[in-house]
Amino acid sequence: MTDPLRTGVIGVGSMGRNHARVYQELPNSELVGIADADVSAAAAAATEFETAIYESPDLLEVVDAVSVAVPTAVHAPLVRDCIDAGVDVLVEKPFVDDPTVGRELAADAAAAGVTIQIGHIERFNPAVQTLLRAFQDLSVVAVTAERLGPPVERDIEANVVFDLMIHDIDLLCTLLDEEPTLVSAAGAGDGEYATATWAGDGAVASLTASRLTQERVRRLTVTAEECRVVVDLLDQTVEVHRRSRPEYVAADGDVRHRIESVIERPFVESGEPLKEELSAFLDAAANGTTPTVSAEDGVRAVELAGEVSALVDERAATEVSR
Repeated sequence: MTDPLRTGVIGVGSMGRNHARVYQELPNSELVGIADADVSAAAAAATEFETAIYESPDLLEVVDAVSVAVPTAVHAPLVRDCIDAGVDVLVEKPFVDDPTVGRELAADAAAAGVTIQIGHIERFNPAVQTLLRAFQDLSVVAVTAERLGPPVERDIEANVVFDLMIHDIDLLCTLLDEEPTLVSAAGAGDGEYATATWAGDGAVASLTASRLTQERVRRLTVTAEECRVVVDLLDQTVEVHRRSRPEYVAADGDVRHRIESVIERPFVESGEPLKEELSAFLDAAANGTTPTVSAEDGVRAVELAGEVSALVDERAATEVSR
């Protein structure tokens, strides 16, 4: 057994507090401190998780690994500080505002031997893990993703593409093992609803994200030549729909043709995605291995989300000018 890594969290808003909680629970972590520009938030988190409060530069002097859960505009300078301090870092999505800056940070981190993992948490959803393990050899024809929910009660700086759709952009690239080409995109509801269509090598995809839908939906559907797989990311379930061989049934002297659909429900390991994500990050940091979601993966997701957002804005501007 190696000693636990000394961990910290920069930014203890709603997401950062969960990072602090998980770091406190993981056996390979020792939560030594948190940092936040909001003094009251820092004090509340420090009390709840029985840890110390630091200024960010001071925290980086006493930790081995840290989570950055602050507004995206501040990600780049904080990651730069982590690289300079030799501290491994998990950055919440989106990785950065500017893909060029993201590539520079990735290169500098690699040269310094610093691990950067991006917080695309759906990669660690047990249902997604089941899909990736059990169906990696599927001949994928189409991917459909719906990430829908009602209006949120807090201010969110990112539009619906960078806030929600970016999760499914990352999953799409993972499933297709390539960077797809954007075909079309459109938005509605003052930018709170967006849809995008993609094309890959022999496959198509449709992604929809909404902060206006009264029903909360997180659904990923994969259509393959072999079957259709429906993944509920909220309930963490997987259904596989297959067609059985046709039967010819004799009844009352007539021969009737019948085809039945077979539904399989693979076993899905239970688990908290954030705990799986942070545990994988600490393993990569401790062993110097490539993280599950690399900085390059984060840059790719930002670039593709930027393409969607630009196309949505362009279409909206055209409609306004008419």
